[in-house]
Amino acid sequence: MIVITGGAGFIGSALVWELNKRGEDNILIVDNLGSSEKWKNLVGLNFTDFVHKDDFLDLLLEDELEIQAIFHLGACSSTTELDANYLMDNNYEYSKTLAIYCHQNNIRFIYASSAATYGDGNLGYSDSLQLNKLKPLNMYGYSKHIFDQWMQKHQLDCHAIGLKFFNVWGPNENHKGSMKSMVAKAYDQIKTVGHVSLFKSHHKDYKDGMQKRDFVYVKDVVKMILHFYDKKELNGIFNIGSSKAHTWLDLVEPIFDALQIEKDIIFIDMPQELRGKYQYFTQADMSKYLESGLKEIITPLNEAVKDYVLDYLVKDKYLN
Repeated sequence: MIVITGGAGFIGSALVWELNKRGEDNILIVDNLGSSEKWKNLVGLNFTDFVHKDDFLDLLLEDELEIQAIFHLGACSSTTELDANYLMDNNYEYSKTLAIYCHQNNIRFIYASSAATYGDGNLGYSDSLQLNKLKPLNMYGYSKHIFDQWMQKHQLDCHAIGLKFFNVWGPNENHKGSMKSMVAKAYDQIKTVGHVSLFKSHHKDYKDGMQKRDFVYVKDVVKMILHFYDKKELNGIFNIGSSKAHTWLDLVEPIFDALQIEKDIIFIDMPQELRGKYQYFTQADMSKYLESGLKEIITPLNEAVKDYVLDYLVKDKYLN
């Protein structure tokens, strides 16, 4: 059995979709559906069972499951979450329990870290950087960072894979609300008010709309994740990105092109509380990934935006 924590979430449900395409359906989904519409991500997907994340740990103690791999993608992913105790419980303590269980039972453990661990990027975005040199800008990034450090300290990183996801976007993210990608937000704005609002730059080196991020399409991401499932001899921390930084304008202008309407973009002030925690540039260094013999799968940005907008957002469609 394959276990996917956060399996009803954005990347998790996309991973189920990709596994289904491979003919895999012996999948246990672990998640907390709450009051969101995250459940819609699961409609049309094939899996064996669903377990609440709190019940899953008890299920492990019963030791009745035959698990070959755990993809640990479940976490609080909000970069604006201020409840540090909540983040520590969900992103750190829960992860430690799963890591220990997998190590003790010789189970493949692939978990989600984050590019937020790199902080302002002054040291670059290499997954070969010493972890103790990184300084995340928000509590979310820190909760991911200290788990990476804990794995390394206890030498569990030698038996697992940590994936530092950059800006992942695409189908099945609608439940994320304010944490949806700018593509989804921009599409909503175009349909409701006819224009797109982007944050002004508050950095002298970047003009408005020219802040850069490494945007990577979720369809590409899940294929890259499964490379690590297939190549079981690999271990350690790896970046998952497109290896190319694009501006926010590069991201949103193809939405207007896909909808065949005139571009209308305005710039608004960034909230004061975000200005000291904002990453103006991210770009995944994928050297380690490629040197490990893995194939980088990157859909050109404008093609990916067109696919997402016309095949999913316009049709209100999910991956199924």
